[in-house]
Amino acid sequence: MDTKKLRQKILDLAIRGKLVPQDPNDEPASVLLERIKAEKGRLIKERKIKKSKKSVKTSDTPHYPYLLPNRWCLSTLGEVFTLQAGKNITAKDIKDTTTELHPYKCYGGNGVRGFVASYNREGDFSIIGRQGALCGNINIAKGKFYATEHAVVVERYCDVDLMWAYYTLTALNLNQYATATAQPGLSVAVINDVCIPIPPQKEQERISKEIEHWFALIDQIEQGKADLQTIIKQAKAKILDLAIHGKLVPQDPNDEPAIELLKRINPDFIPCDNGHYTQLPEGWAVCRLEQITNYEQPTAYIVNSTTYDDSYSTPVLTAGKSFIIGYTNETAGIYSNLPCIIFDDFTTDSKKVNFPFKVKSSAMKILKIHTDIEVDYVAMFMSITKLVGGTHKRYWISEYSKLEIPIPPKAEQKRIVYTVREIFTQLNEIMESL
Repeated sequence: MDTKKLRQKILDLAIRGKLVPQDPNDEPASVLLERIKAEKGRLIKERKIKKSKKSVKTSDTPHYPYLLPNRWCLSTLGEVFTLQAGKNITAKDIKDTTTELHPYKCYGGNGVRGFVASYNREGDFSIIGRQGALCGNINIAKGKFYATEHAVVVERYCDVDLMWAYYTLTALNLNQYATATAQPGLSVAVINDVCIPIPPQKEQERISKEIEHWFALIDQIEQGKADLQTIIKQAKAKILDLAIHGKLVPQDPNDEPAIELLKRINPDFIPCDNGHYTQLPEGWAVCRLEQITNYEQPTAYIVNSTTYDDSYSTPVLTAGKSFIIGYTNETAGIYSNLPCIIFDDFTTDSKKVNFPFKVKSSAMKILKIHTDIEVDYVAMFMSITKLVGGTHKRYWISEYSKLEIPIPPKAEQKRIVYTVREIFTQLNEIMESL
């Protein structure tokens, strides 16, 4: 279920008058709009508010090809509300956390920026972010707060419902009216001209309550989805933990003991003490990672005239979670001695790779696993075994390779890999269905 699209669909139904039934006893929206115009006119005359600025060129506004319900009418943001940006405040006056001396929220272009010592607005308002990557985002501000020049305060009149205004502004997707520059921005004059369908005031209240009802259910779905994703991740980690401790698949007494294959790798092999892996099954042995692997320091791929393009065939790998940073068509430096494990010195993240690649970061190492050891089994071990240290500590592969790894017989390695794949396939299907 795409809950983001579901929320948008509910908002779309709301602004079309299809979310709640109409009541013929409601005061028509045209009457409400006349009262708003009268109220704004009085305040302008008393110089308490300024007349809304209109853009030189009418903005691209929705034409609303669908029919509005009876008692609804079409207006503009500038006619229904008063939109006014706040005032500038220096960054040094904004604190990251609230204190006794800085108790008021400060709203900027992307929502709450921090906390300040004074306020310039008081009441309940929708806030439109007008500057920055998230311009057009809508927030709710209540009580005393400070609005910067990048936050547009939406003033309501004649008991226009606060939450209806908030949801409708959200549904309008005001970001589409932003200037296409390096620092996107919204002109108040432009969004004043954006069309808005107005329901009767009583229907506004019914709409906002209905939206809140559905959004509360969606919140539960999203929380359930997040909880299930967490459970799946925990289940995968537990499965791998059971696997490397010999508790995932049954042992076969006919399997060749692991010490025999380790002696084939190195005739002078002496098993490590089982101190870290007590009660391992019969036939298992413990060795250091460096005793079954070789590692290489690849040449980092330097981007020059060639740019990344998804149409190219060779992936370029980088340290960190992104893994594949892009694709190149250059052939020099491609690593194709596969499969192998990529290791990141900084995060100790590792991934099995079975396709030709290049590397971007010098922090990455290539590990080749001895042919008598299943590379997938070693990858499982490395995926749940991390070194813990101070911030920004770099773990050289030579240090990481001192870690001890429990080794099952060759045949059991294969059974473990097969079983983990089977279980993970099912868990991945559940995760993808979310």
